[in-house]
Amino acid sequence: MEENAKKIAALSTEVLTIAHDDILIHLRFFDAALARLLRREMPGLGGIATDGGIFYYDPVFILKGYEREPGYITRCYLHLLLHCIFFHGFQYDRLDKDLWNLAADIAVENVILDIRLTGAALKEDEDMRRKLRVLGEDIGPLTAERVYRYLRRNPITSSEKEELMRLFKRDVHDLWTPKEELAVSAEQWKKLSERIKADLKSFTKARQGTESLEKNLEETTRDRYDYSGILRRFTVLGEDISVNDDEFDYIYYTYGLENYGNMPLIEPLEYKEVNKVKEFVIAIDTSASCRGGVVKAFLQKTYSILKESESFFHKMNVHILQCDNEVRSDTKITDDDDFKKFMQYGKLTGFGATDFRPAFAYIEELKERGEFENLKGLIYFTDGYGIYPEKMPDYDVIFAFLDEDEHRAPVPPWSIKVVLESDVLEDNEDEREGATP
Repeated sequence: MEENAKKIAALSTEVLTIAHDDILIHLRFFDAALARLLRREMPGLGGIATDGGIFYYDPVFILKGYEREPGYITRCYLHLLLHCIFFHGFQYDRLDKDLWNLAADIAVENVILDIRLTGAALKEDEDMRRKLRVLGEDIGPLTAERVYRYLRRNPITSSEKEELMRLFKRDVHDLWTPKEELAVSAEQWKKLSERIKADLKSFTKARQGTESLEKNLEETTRDRYDYSGILRRFTVLGEDISVNDDEFDYIYYTYGLENYGNMPLIEPLEYKEVNKVKEFVIAIDTSASCRGGVVKAFLQKTYSILKESESFFHKMNVHILQCDNEVRSDTKITDDDDFKKFMQYGKLTGFGATDFRPAFAYIEELKERGEFENLKGLIYFTDGYGIYPEKMPDYDVIFAFLDEDEHRAPVPPWSIKVVLESDVLEDNEDEREGATP
């Protein structure tokens, strides 16, 4: 019995080595990632799995898979490797785990089919391609993030889910909840992904079929920002009407009530200093490339974040500018009702070429006219194709872009870049309560 187990273990190791070498020879840009993913036996697992650091495998599963189809284990190896490269196991927070598992499997199988590695071909590949073509028509680039959002918006039946799992599932995801210490950390995988992205440019000049891989790498390696956190840059210290519990002494207060006929000795302070948004500018690029629905969704998202965190004073001074190659309109918001009316009745104007400089010049005019007491910053929502000002203003500037685009010119060094994908903005499930349609 023990001798048989050793034989199975040795043969499974040999099969995995063949699969490893096949990937390494034909897809050399994966060399560093393959080297970091260590293999470890886990008898009884019934498949393969990873926690983001180790490639766990059941030796019996490996041998049965190889017997079923010679390319099956190479396919499984590449499938699991791509999960690590694309960070799929590190993104479980606040997600529907079943949908994320399925979306991640669909994304990596789509990449593998595009790569067309002969040693990883399977009999059902054509069935998968037909299914992926249908999904691609509705979703666009099949990254795990996009597929996940599509599945949330368009619920599938249990039979449809089973069919997709039959076609695209290769590994077990039970170990995807990250541990505190891993053989390869999330940050290390990100660096490996960035290296692969760079290597693709030199390794694949004459190679076709890496478009899906590149799209997934772009999603994996792009910088992500906490938009609500960034909005804190636009807070300013001021007074708001409320009881200041920190400076109120209940001992003296109750002593007065008890001994002087309901007369408190110390009244609570009616004001306290708080950090809330008071003065800032939102500039909307209304050039032809920025669709009205996405612009509205951006304003909704910004408004709902601010309202959820109680970031407004009772009175505010917010200007919403509509700009293309000049400032087309300026809507002043002084309270909650003004914002709601603009969201409901405001019309987009402009739709010409993009030039960011007129908005900055107009803001300077407003400052000279005394429109702002303490302007904290500007959020400029745009596609990024325009002329940036050379001079740094005396307030913070955020350029919020519609989707990532490597062909876009870099933002000025004194500004902050934020990427908000259009499908995220348009996802109603991401909208918070309080946003106005």
